[in-house]
Amino acid sequence: MANVIKTINENSTFAPYFLPMRLHRNLVFATIDSLHLIFNQNKQADKVLKDTLKRDKRWGARDRGFIAETTYDIVRWKRLYAEIAEVKEPFDRSNLFRIFTVWATLKGISLPDWPQFEGTPTRKIKGRFDELSKNRRFRESIPDWLDKLGQDELGKNWDAEIAELNQLAPVVLRVNPLKSTLKEVQAALHEQEIETVAVKGYPHALKLVERANVFITEQFKNGWFEVQDGASQKVAQLLDPKPGMRIVDACAGAGGKSLHIASLMENKGQVISLDIYQNKLNELKRRAKRNGIHNIETRLIESTKSIKKLIGKADKVLIDAPCSGLGVLKRNPGTKWKLQPEFLDEIRTTQQELLVSYSRMVKPGGDLLYATCSILPSENTKQVKTFLKTEAGAEFSLTKEQKLMPSKTGFDGFYLALMKKKE
Repeated sequence: MANVIKTINENSTFAPYFLPMRLHRNLVFATIDSLHLIFNQNKQADKVLKDTLKRDKRWGARDRGFIAETTYDIVRWKRLYAEIAEVKEPFDRSNLFRIFTVWATLKGISLPDWPQFEGTPTRKIKGRFDELSKNRRFRESIPDWLDKLGQDELGKNWDAEIAELNQLAPVVLRVNPLKSTLKEVQAALHEQEIETVAVKGYPHALKLVERANVFITEQFKNGWFEVQDGASQKVAQLLDPKPGMRIVDACAGAGGKSLHIASLMENKGQVISLDIYQNKLNELKRRAKRNGIHNIETRLIESTKSIKKLIGKADKVLIDAPCSGLGVLKRNPGTKWKLQPEFLDEIRTTQQELLVSYSRMVKPGGDLLYATCSILPSENTKQVKTFLKTEAGAEFSLTKEQKLMPSKTGFDGFYLALMKKKE
């Protein structure tokens, strides 16, 4: 029980900013408006907040912090708070205020004398919280089917993993060795009262001691570092790229891992970043320019021809496969509510197809790295075992496997499988 209360009351992005402050009407109403769009119109939380936070230029960091943190907190604990508030979806405005009331009461925040908060049953809220916290599905605020899936796939380890995934993600920087060093970044941020610590086993990582907006620093704007979770940094580390190689990042997205790979290659050789979305590749180009990286070539996958052109031509291929995203619930709590069982079935089929198709790009003697940000064996170890039994997979052998579990690392959940192609 103590851990549950700690989770809800202490591990908050902007806790130092807003817990002592009184509630302001425009900030609370902006939060309610954001929750309406996320819960009732199925909008992405990050996109909703990006728009909401632009609404009033008079809002400072504390104000924006309150809106963002409160919204994410309520998204994370939606099932628990809604059950305590005794409301069901779709939530009308009065329902959303009831949920907000639960959030504020459990945070120990005094509610103002507004009509929306009349007759708040403070003692009942705390009593219901104590009662519901005995049930994991409410305590960890997850759908029944997802709780059963986690239990079925991870057994007794599911308790620890879902509890950790409901904690707030730390802010981790990845220093760009082409532009700076860990000590230089650490010193520069220290001068701006942003404290960081190095992370053992993660050679380019700095973790923020307290959350801060690092994107406004000159060091970020000049490409000294990117924001990248520790688990994600392990991908390029395991791939072990060398200067002069040709490496394919087959599902590059906006390119966080491509940038890391290119920096480790010291701008020598070629990184071919593939994706099916041009807008993501455009973002990668912008980031590469800021990072001082010029050995990345972006290519849009428009047909199977994009892959055929590269068959047998890559020293190493990374398949950062689309997945359930269960490993990154810390930073994307809304995934719990959007994910559906049928999507999981579809994505497992896609993962296997990508392994069979994209593995053909690896040269004889080259490496294939399969990665997901999931903690489910059905997306990870089982997929690799299935692949190795296929005609394409028979050319490979598993050389190294890493299961990065949140309860052990404190970072996101990731799976990595490094496979070597026969000479």
